[in-house]
Amino acid sequence: MPTAASNLPPAMTPPPATHRPPLAVPGATAAVVLAALAASAVAPYDRPTWVLEIFPVLIALPLLAFTWRRFPLSDLLYVLIGLHALVLILGGTHTYARVPLGFWLQELFDMQRNPYDRIGHFFQGFVPALVAREILLRGAWVRGRRMAAFLCICVALAISACYEFIEWWAAILLGQGADEFLGTQGDPWDTQWDMFMALVGAGSAMVLLGRLHDRRMAALAH
Repeated sequence: MPTAASNLPPAMTPPPATHRPPLAVPGATAAVVLAALAASAVAPYDRPTWVLEIFPVLIALPLLAFTWRRFPLSDLLYVLIGLHALVLILGGTHTYARVPLGFWLQELFDMQRNPYDRIGHFFQGFVPALVAREILLRGAWVRGRRMAAFLCICVALAISACYEFIEWWAAILLGQGADEFLGTQGDPWDTQWDMFMALVGAGSAMVLLGRLHDRRMAALAH
């Protein structure tokens, strides 16, 4: 006998029940991020810039802890969110224009500027796109993977644009004091590059991790 759920169109079919994964992965990831956050707070290059750069981490940590029981994420996503947090913390500690890893890459590839902020904006597209993908697919808000990928890239670009608004408002409020936060390094096309790198990151996430992400989401239901 067909059930009520079976009569619903695919987009409205209730998602499968999920079970909370072991706390080991999100717990270990949170511990690493908190340790890095504490170490970075000791002597950042510019403390107001540090606060601005690590502020997303301060929002994400309690939010993930609060939602772990009701809507746990896949272990893959917890690890990637932790990695993104570390990228933000490192950028906040040194400021993006002064991160040693960026100087090493600049010398290695004979670049004209420290490229670490490009890495930061790549992750700004890469990780939020996968977060959006998990919410859309597990909540059955879209019918297929291709439409989900398109919407996830749109979400990542929207987040990137909003972040550029925040940088703009910081520049207006703080004046020259926002230079370290902006990290343009004299590039007049820095804003466009930032959004382009977020686009590249979001697209890369869909192509490279789509199937793995599907498997890790399926593991939540078993």
